Amino acid sequence: MIFDDLKKANMEALKAKDNNARGIYSVLINKCMLKSVELKAQGKTLSDADTLQIINKTIKELDEEAAAYRAGGREENVKVIEYQKGLIAKYLPTLMSEEEITSEINKLEDKSVKNVMIHFKNNFAGKCDMKLVSELAKKLG
Repeated sequence: MIFDDLKKANMEALKAKDNNARGIYSVLINKCMLKSVELKAQGKTLSDADTLQIINKTIKELDEEAAAYRAGGREENVKVIEYQKGLIAKYLPTLMSEEEITSEINKLEDKSVKNVMIHFKNNFAGKCDMKLVSELAKKLG
């Protein structure tokens, strides 16, 4: 599981005394543990899809943080964030291309945005950019 890989990477960063890596791994592990508790209440367990969703959301948050640092002229902080993004991005699968998403939408009988979004959430969670799926569904639907 990806969650286990994150915990191992965190331990390696601890041994290497890499505080920047430890910081981002700790954030991800905490978010995963919170999600796990939330899912346990529903009788479910944390899946790789859940972990990928958390990683994607964290990367978006890091992008926003980097933009704020750039605006403030704090390039040293931007470099740390880019390093952290690189560490966690390696856990993400290659995202579907626009052509692959369009092809998948065209295979569906009901091309309504709602149906397309449900289809992609159920079958391709973490493997595609849902914002892009939404845009393409609106264009093709």
